[in-house]
This record gives sequence, structure tokens and C-alpha cells, in this order.
Amino acid sequence: MFLQETSRFCRYNISMKYLFSAVLFFSVSWLFASAPLETGFALAPRSSASPQERDLAFIEARDKVIKAAVNYENTPYRYGGVTRAGLDCSGFIFVSFRDALGISLPRTSTGLYTWTEKIPYDRAQPGDLLFFKTTGGSRISHVGLYLGDGRFIHSASAGPRTGVIYSSLNELYWSRALAGAGRAFPEAEQDFRPVLASGSAVNTGSTAVDSRNVSISEGLPQPSITSPNSPLGTDSSSPNSGRLLLGVGIAPTWVGFLKGGDLFRGVASQIRLGAETYTLGPRMVFGLEVRPEYDGALGVFRLPITFSWGPNDKFSIFAGPVLSFGNASISTENGDRIYSGGTSWLGSIGITAAPFGFNVGGGELSPYIETAWQYYFSDNKTRNINADFSAGFRFSTGIRWTTQVR
Repeated sequence: MFLQETSRFCRYNISMKYLFSAVLFFSVSWLFASAPLETGFALAPRSSASPQERDLAFIEARDKVIKAAVNYENTPYRYGGVTRAGLDCSGFIFVSFRDALGISLPRTSTGLYTWTEKIPYDRAQPGDLLFFKTTGGSRISHVGLYLGDGRFIHSASAGPRTGVIYSSLNELYWSRALAGAGRAFPEAEQDFRPVLASGSAVNTGSTAVDSRNVSISEGLPQPSITSPNSPLGTDSSSPNSGRLLLGVGIAPTWVGFLKGGDLFRGVASQIRLGAETYTLGPRMVFGLEVRPEYDGALGVFRLPITFSWGPNDKFSIFAGPVLSFGNASISTENGDRIYSGGTSWLGSIGITAAPFGFNVGGGELSPYIETAWQYYFSDNKTRNINADFSAGFRFSTGIRWTTQVR
């Protein structure tokens, strides 16, 4: 009987380890997710492509989208339109990507904003999207296709000219309405510039821009386009620099591996300050979080103070010290099982994934999933796999709200 129980516990322990490993594997896979069109369309580079081949493939894809877009110049504005008879702003983006790459994008400006990888304006490259708040509220209400040097093409519904036209961020209205940029393709390592020729010149406020026959000069490097000269400026307080983010979140935590009792374990919250930076080269988001938690299974209140890192605001790894208040124990069939070690300089480490969000109240409301390992150990000589694993493992699903404060 003893051997049977030992064998059963060992099998259970192995299965739990595999389960936890799988959670970490998929979470880390999500963590390094990039722009939405990294794969999944005909022009996407093969997995074995060299970095240079990948770069040129994405430049070619951007080029095709721009070519498709300029072919709709002077198409009239029509709400909900997706044909040459009329296009709205998101319909214009929809048909440009459809014609160029044969793919379907979200059909609203807010849907496109959620779909893209958010980037500061000064990181935008030709073929990226620009988003605007034109209705005076917090909602994304307009979208255009970026062409470089502060210029973009879009379908305007009001103003001196409507329909598919060219505009510039040198225009005060558009610079004030700009909400940010979104990347559909991975960032091109080479600087490049669309060559606009053989068409009617369009005045963008500084230089005349020809409007047809876009090409990328066979993918060769061109003058840099990543620092447009616009009224937004380049100082640390403008959207051109990294964003400063403030967020709050709350999440119920779940029991998962304990036998009997309620599924609900407690609650975890967070107050978060994040900073987006390009100081080290690629985009990074660093964060500092205060995470008050109540753990009903252990009967303790915890106060982790964690530092986080991620390639964007959707996914991050966090770790930090913890203060634990109360006597940690788990009730088992053999009585209370006592745990030590809750207060530790590295008492919590985990992964957060918030893959999408919605614009609410001047910020982004995002559901998120979080897994964490809490540093608790038992001095009891007998083994209890379920209790010991549950003392260390936390799984939460919740919602957080994040706003840009600079």
C-alpha cells in the first residue's frame, strides 16, 4: 500500500512539473511575440531566412502596402466603405493590406489600434499606422498609413478636402490629434524611404511630395526616416520619446492543486509604473510594481515589490522581494502544514501576459493572466505534493487599466 501511494504521488508530482513547465513555455513564447504580421502571409520570410533576407522581405511587404494605398488616391469618403466607390479611414487601411498581401485586418480604427504593436511616433517607419483622437475624447477615432517624414495617407471625412488624401504632422490639427503609432510588420533594421514619383505633387507643409509609383529602390538603405521634423518635437516630454505608463490591476487567484475547498484562493492587486525606452537599442519596457496580495489558502497577507521587464507592454517577466504577514499554513487531511520563508529578498518571480486591450477612460483596459512562484518551504518530514506545490505556485486571471502619463 505504501509503495502504491508513493508511486501515485511521484506520478502526480511529475505531471505537475510538466504542467507548470508547459505554462512557463507558452508564457515565454507569448512574451517574445512581435508585430502581428511577422508570419502568416505570402511575402513573410521563411523561418530559415537570414536577418538580411528577413529585413528585405518585410521592406518589400511595406512597399507593396504603400503602392496599394496610393492607388486609391482621390477615392471619396464613405462611412463603412471598402470599395473604390467610397472608403472610410479603416476601410482604406483594410483594402490597402488586402490588395497588397491578400490578408484581412480588423475593420475599425479601434480594432486596428488593438491589433498593432504600439510604438512611439519617432520609431514609425513607412507602412506603419498612425492613430488619432479626433472626436475630443479618449477613443481612437481615425487611422492613416505612414509614409515617412511626418507624411501619411488616409481617408478624411471632413475638412477642406475629403476622401483619400495626403496630410502631414506639420499640420497643427494632426499633430495635436496624434495618439500614437502602431506597427504591423517587424521593424526594419535598414533605414529606407519610399520614392514617390511621376504624380501630382502634394504640399505637406514643408516639401512637395509626389504621390504615385512608390518604390523602395530595390530594398537598398536610404536616408533615415525615423526622426521626422514635426511640431511634436524631440524632447523627453513628447510622444517621440519613450512613454511613461501608470497602471492598476486586480485579479482573483485560484487554488488549482489543493484537494477540496473552494476554487477561489484569494486576490492579487498591483500598482504599476512603467517606462518605455530605447536606450539599449531595441524597444524595452521596465516596470516597478507594488503588489498587495491576500492568500486565503496560506492565511497570509503578502506585499511583493517587483521589478519587471518586457519587449512591450503586453508581456513581462517580474521578480522582487516580498514581505509576508501572518503564519503561513495550509489545512490538510493530516492537520495544518506550516510553511516558512514568505519574507525573502527574492520572494516572488513570475510572468504576466496581457495580449490585448480596449480603450476605456483615457487608457487601455486589458485582461491578463499571471503565473508566479512564491518562496515558501515546509520543514515537515512528511511529503504532501499538493500542499507544497500550492504553497509556492500562484495562478491569477484579472484585469488592469493602464494610462500614459507622459
